[in-house]
Amino acid sequence: MEYTEQITYLLFLKLASEQQSSERTSRIPAPYTWEKLRSIRDGQKLKTRYDQALRNLSKKTGLLGLIFTKPQSKIEDPAKLRHLMKLLDEEPWSSLDVDLKGEIYESLLARNSEDVRGGAGQYFTPRPVIRAIVEVMRPLPGMIIADPASGTGGFLLSAYEWVRNLVQDRAEDQFLRTRALRGTDIVPNVARLCMMNLYLHDVGVDPERPPITIGDSLAHEPTEKVSMVLTNPPFGKKSSITVVSDNRKMDRDDISYSRRDFWATTRNKQLNFVQHVYSMLEDNGKAAIVVPDNVLFEGGAGEKIRRELLLRADVHTLLRLPTGIWYSAGVKANVLFFDKRQSRDREIWVYDFRTNKNFTLRHNPISSDDLKDFVECYKPERRSKRVESVRFKCFSHKDILASEKASLDFVWLTDDSYNDPNDLPSHEILAAEVIALLKEAVFEFEAAMEGLNATEKR
Repeated sequence: MEYTEQITYLLFLKLASEQQSSERTSRIPAPYTWEKLRSIRDGQKLKTRYDQALRNLSKKTGLLGLIFTKPQSKIEDPAKLRHLMKLLDEEPWSSLDVDLKGEIYESLLARNSEDVRGGAGQYFTPRPVIRAIVEVMRPLPGMIIADPASGTGGFLLSAYEWVRNLVQDRAEDQFLRTRALRGTDIVPNVARLCMMNLYLHDVGVDPERPPITIGDSLAHEPTEKVSMVLTNPPFGKKSSITVVSDNRKMDRDDISYSRRDFWATTRNKQLNFVQHVYSMLEDNGKAAIVVPDNVLFEGGAGEKIRRELLLRADVHTLLRLPTGIWYSAGVKANVLFFDKRQSRDREIWVYDFRTNKNFTLRHNPISSDDLKDFVECYKPERRSKRVESVRFKCFSHKDILASEKASLDFVWLTDDSYNDPNDLPSHEILAAEVIALLKEAVFEFEAAMEGLNATEKR
């Protein structure tokens, strides 16, 4: 992530120089402009001035403050700094086509996400998955679209590109580029990458009102309701912070947030994001949220949250995703689709895109073509016309609510890859599945312990 961060700083300074006469970007203080830096001949003086620029620009507000939040200069060799500036100076970036600029930066982020050890992969949702989700969600001009765990901005940009093809006048276009998108990320470096990604796509052009904020989405109740939420909250360990619902008190020693709008108290970040997403939506708002398997079957708070969601919302679709498509090994994930409204249908359709689907990042990466059948089965314009197929099945909310844990963990297909011992999946896939099973076991154990602790505290 380090080299992408440094390129982001320099590229923004270059763009600010090219657009200095417009209102599109904040004015860079004179000592730190691209022209001033480029004119410094002495390498060490250039390095010193560049470091000063990062520190001073981080104190600004708005777009400048966001791009240069908590900056760290990782370029120790002045010759490398000058060489990088020379490479960026060879192109008039402002005159490049918006789609081309965005594509260049997106490819840089994709390469960056391959560095799993650096942790960048957890913020990068596979783009074919994002495109399929946006295609079935079909955002419209005038909607406010949010991602409370925005990562590098994949969902927001895909929604922008979809709506851009639908705008019919200048007012709709201006709203789309300046007001329609909202994103939050708790990691400053990632929020910076997201903002730069949007900026290069000509989004978030108001220098005083950037669409991305840095912060913990779970810390506060939403101050603004939105039309649509598209998000992939971070997976991983449970939070050290408990988000407390309105119906439970915590001991003094517990570190907690108070969320009166939540139904249950838990340290499980993914379960808390499900509650948060529901709370973000306006009436009739729509959501698509990526969740790990444990959200579908975990007891205790997990069961409470599933029951409340099924009773309060139209939980209509679940897409079960395969392993092997993520930059972190062993991830078993799903996409849960729901609308914030009551429904007479009271049923959820589950598409199994996992069983007998083997992908790897390098040798067999997922593509948009792989998800065409899901999009067709979803029938975004006429969900009432859905029909069951081998991979697409319907389950009633009534039966789910009557079951022991209100589980959404539906499996009906047989995994053919294990029938022939000579045709086993690769070691990479097997190892990932073992890791996923162990994670599920840990989640189950932690949920049981959480329930016991809650009982004892009463």
